[in-house]
This record gives sequence, structure tokens and C-alpha cells, in this order.
Amino acid sequence: MAKRKSAKSSINKQLIIEAFAEMARQKNIDRDLLQGIIEDTFSQMVRKKYGQDSNFDIIVNMDKGDIEIYLLREVVEEVEDPNLQISLEEANPEKEEYEIGDEHLTELNLENLSEFFGRRMILMAAQTLSQRVREVERDNVVAEYSQKVGEIIVTEVYQVRRNDVYVMHNKVEMRMPRNEQIWRERYKKGESIRALLKEVRVHEGQGQPEIVISRSDPKFLQRLFEIEIPEIYDGIIEIKGIAREPGERAKVAVMSLDERVDPVGACVGMKGVRIHSIVRELANENIDVIPWSSDVKQFVTRALQPAKVKEIAIDTETRTATVVVPDDQVSLAIGKNGQNVRLAMKLTGYSISLVKEGGEDIELVEFREEVGDDLFKLLIEAEIETAKEFLKADPATLLSLEGMTPEKLEELRRIMMAEFEEDELRDIDIRPVPIAEATAEPAAESATAGNKSAEAPEQGGSTEQ
Repeated sequence: MAKRKSAKSSINKQLIIEAFAEMARQKNIDRDLLQGIIEDTFSQMVRKKYGQDSNFDIIVNMDKGDIEIYLLREVVEEVEDPNLQISLEEANPEKEEYEIGDEHLTELNLENLSEFFGRRMILMAAQTLSQRVREVERDNVVAEYSQKVGEIIVTEVYQVRRNDVYVMHNKVEMRMPRNEQIWRERYKKGESIRALLKEVRVHEGQGQPEIVISRSDPKFLQRLFEIEIPEIYDGIIEIKGIAREPGERAKVAVMSLDERVDPVGACVGMKGVRIHSIVRELANENIDVIPWSSDVKQFVTRALQPAKVKEIAIDTETRTATVVVPDDQVSLAIGKNGQNVRLAMKLTGYSISLVKEGGEDIELVEFREEVGDDLFKLLIEAEIETAKEFLKADPATLLSLEGMTPEKLEELRRIMMAEFEEDELRDIDIRPVPIAEATAEPAAESATAGNKSAEAPEQGGSTEQ
């Protein structure tokens, strides 16, 4: 029968446990998990000293702050492997009743760890322990914050860099990349900000996970509506879609599940008090709240508000909508730099082509990619908002715009003219480009710019003044 040696080492091992326990408390590691980490760390040390085949028991008493390690060896007549065997004579120093074949437990003296295991092994063990603690800490963070993805959290800015803002939440670092920020906002160290917990990324070989937050994601706007509008939180009103250009403008489609509740009125609130609390949170981002409809024509019409639509044709197969609007509503339908029609397309999922009521025409926004963003803005400022207005415009006026060259002017004319039938261009008097070097085919005409109407008050709920 195996007997345990009665001699005990007098070392105070409590300091070791306390050091480990303090580290675990700082890293928020479970007590039982810490005990397992300590046992595993010392197991590796013992196996390196006594071999992989060695048998031993490790007892960690967290309450007393004590560690005991017992080496289990077989009692033999002649020792061949001292790590696995002990002689009968050594096993019975005080004539204890050990016999050949018995198992003998020897308590290892841990009074001087560096002397017993060697300084190098102690350093390796410390590295192993630190690595295990970091792994557990990482796993805890991943588990905790993965459950919070899609929720709004309150964080504190602690570092602002050129492209990223770093924040802290319960001592956990998070990052808000430039594309997740509201462009007009400026963040300061120490200020509290609300943001959507968007993603938890775990990168192989990196200690801590990367937690990404966002203030520009449409989901952030949705969560703000759920917080500020009780009817949405209670499920009486449902958000059917959100289209957003952060810091500028957003369109939110809502539907009431109770016919007695007006979805737009409930979201806007008395004198706009509800919607304005959201607007302030989003750096004064204008928010249009519109009633959702299963009727595509009606939904597209509402999505183009505040513009009034005269006529609309829907092609469900290609998901396109051709919308006829009165001349004085074109500017409203397009919006600043094409923003209104762009948001309407995002919200409805339909490609929208705007046509003036006075005749078939194509909005300039349809050629934005060919024109280029900077030149497109200059043309809109010059009140040239449709293809026909561009074709009729004075070439000298067009060439005075920064970025417009004779070659580009001719190319844009060819692209736009290709979109019309010959008889549709019959009434347009195209004059040649007044540049000697220009050899391209004849082009455009005198400048009559489309009259851009002042914005009218929006229908539905809106925060735009």
C-alpha cells in the first residue's frame, strides 16, 4: 500500500497563489479556471524535469494559498530510472513497511523554485502562464461581446488617430474605423459616445480580438429608433427599411401593426420631439420617416418625397421604376447632388429613372459615373440637371467648368444622344464646340438651364428644415 512521506516542506507557498490570484482578478478570470491553469503550468514543469512518462499529483489549495506536488514512483530492488522508480532502501528510511512493487509518493520541495526547477524553466513557466491567461482573457472577451453584436453600447474615447478612433468599454479596447464614423463629427479624448457594436474579429496569432463599433451603420439608426420610440420597442410599429448617408440624410420606412397608430406621427412625436433626439445624436442628420407600402408604385412615390410624382411605371422583373415628375419638382426629386433619388433607390431596391413631365428626358444623375463626381456637382450648381439641358447648353459655358475639356464634352454628348431616338433630338439646335482644335462631330446649343426650384416642405415625417 502506497504511503505518503510525512516530512513536509516548510515553504510559504501562499505568495505564489496570491500572485496568480491577483493576476486573475485583474483579467476577470474564473477562480476554478485559474486553478486549472496553475496545475497545467506546474505539470509542464514537472514533466520537463522528470520526463513525459513520470507520474505525479498536483494539489492546489486556493483557500490556503498552497501548492503540493507529489511524485509517484514504483518501489524496486534496483533503480533503472530514478524518475519512475525508487529503491526499497530509499523508500524505507525509517523502516516504513514498503515492499517491492508498491507505489511511493514523494513530496517535492518547492522552497526554492528556481533552484529546484532551474531559472530557465521558471521563466518558461511564467511565459506559459501569461500566455494562458491572455488566451482565457481573449476567450472571455469574445464570448461576452459576441452576444452584444448589434446592440448600442456607451464607450469612452481614449485615443483619436488619423483614421481610427479608439474607445474603452469596461476596460476593453474597441476601434471605430473612418468608414464607421459620421464624417462631420470630431471626437475628443475622454468624451462618451454611443455606438453600435458591429463586429468581433478574432485574428490568428493575435492576443486580443478586434472589436469594431460604428455610428454610420444603418443598424445604429434602427437601434436608436427602438430606444427612442416606445411603439417600435413594443413591436406596434415595425421598421421595414433604412437608407442612410451618415451625417447627411436618411430615409426610414415604417409600418404600423395597429391601424389605430399612425407610424409616421408616432416616430416624429409631438412637435418632432422624438425624432429630434435621434437627429441630435447623429450630428443633425436629416431623417425622413415615410409609411411603408407593399404596393411598389406607392412605396416608390413615397420614397421620393418631398417631390410630387405625376406618373410612375414599374418593371418588377428588372426592378426599375420610370418616374414622371413636374418640371418644378425635378430638383426636389433629385435632391442635393442626387441624394434624394439615391436614397429612394436604396430604400426601395429599385433603380429609378426620373423623367420631366414636359417631355422625355433623362436626369443627369443617370450619367454621374461618366461625368465624374466633381464635374457633376458643378453642372448641378449651374442648374444643368438633365441630359437635354446638357445637350442644349452653351458649349462655352460648359467648357468654363473645371474638369471639362472639348474631348470630354464631345464624349458626354455622344453618350447622352445615344439614349434618345432621332426625333426626340430634332428640336435641339446643336452648335459646334467653339474650339479650333475640336474635330469631333457637331455639338450642343445655347444654355438654357433647368429652373431649379427651391425645396418645398417634405411630405411624411422629416427633420429637414
